[in-house]
Amino acid sequence: MKALTIAAVAALFVTGTAVAQTAVVTVPGEVRTYVTEQDVPPATYDGDVVVGTELPSSIEIHTIPSNDAYGYTVINKQRVIVDPHTHRVIEIVR
Repeated sequence: MKALTIAAVAALFVTGTAVAQTAVVTVPGEVRTYVTEQDVPPATYDGDVVVGTELPSSIEIHTIPSNDAYGYTVINKQRVIVDPHTHRVIEIVR
């Protein structure tokens, strides 16, 4: 019973830490609109593209002239908004 209690507390601690590190980024509507209107060639990426994925530096990140806090690209036919400094996916545009 004691081992089960310790395991449960440890699981809560790890989960709480992971949740605390997840930041919610709200992308401005005009950034999303700009990204959907652009025609850029798609890049191929072998991994799963999910929010938080850090894209390799070999993938071109396009700038958004009105807002340098965001970049974008098209990966495997999916438009994604990324942090241009870290190349982490912020949002998958659907």
